[in-house]
Amino acid sequence: MSPDEEITAVPSLSRRQQTGVSSVRSVLLTVFGEYVLPRGSTAWTSTLLHVLAGLNIEEKAARQALNRMAANGWIVAEKSGRRVRWGLTDHGRALLAEGAERIYSFGRDRETWDGRWLVLLASVPESKRELRHQLRNGLTWAGMGSPAQGVWVTPHADREAEVTQIVENLGLADSVSSFCGPFAAMGSERSMVNEAWHLDELAKEYEEFLAEFAGLRPTEGDGTLLAQVRLVDSWRRFPRLDPRLPPDLLPPHWIGLRAANVFEDLHDRWHQAAQARWSELADD
Repeated sequence: MSPDEEITAVPSLSRRQQTGVSSVRSVLLTVFGEYVLPRGSTAWTSTLLHVLAGLNIEEKAARQALNRMAANGWIVAEKSGRRVRWGLTDHGRALLAEGAERIYSFGRDRETWDGRWLVLLASVPESKRELRHQLRNGLTWAGMGSPAQGVWVTPHADREAEVTQIVENLGLADSVSSFCGPFAAMGSERSMVNEAWHLDELAKEYEEFLAEFAGLRPTEGDGTLLAQVRLVDSWRRFPRLDPRLPPDLLPPHWIGLRAANVFEDLHDRWHQAAQARWSELADD
């Protein structure tokens, strides 16, 4: 299919988005964040099942993911006669609001860099594997990379307060040391960046995103709504993968900037029609 060919149906989720419970939960979070959160409303089970069915997600998997999200305190069921609708809890709203701010503002603008690095030395024993996993997730979300075991770095020195909170919330303040400053004479900043973030692999992720969405023209109605869900659900992983490095540390003509432009342009282009179709489904 050529980039400008109109599609008559939305393709199924990509391989990384296949329908394990966690992947279905990711799609549901996208739906709630895109259509439920901004309206301060709820969603009928039938509406959610209709949208997920359009993405080739089976009803059983969708219901399991809804129940798992409810058990985790993100959503709550409200009965209305024989029907059930789902609303966000306070925890769910906070979770999605934070994610939305990061997702929709991510990628296009690159801040001027003062040359300073924030460096974290974290010593968490193997016996506390779950704690190490939580620390890794938190620091990765904060944009830090790890060029060597127990060492975390970021050129965003202004995120020190955010990183400190992550460490303190995990009770690891006594196991961590940090400092800020410019890169010294030995070694290469570019080599450290490649070790910490593997930019070649990240570039491939962006290439796949562009191959899937650049030039996509969904049909009206469900086609546009489902394309918007797929677009946002695919894009929402990049704030975790991409540390938003300053231009000085990126390869020339960095593909992430083009991908961010494509995301913003398509999201804006599809927004009104996708929201209108959701309103039609939600009012049934």
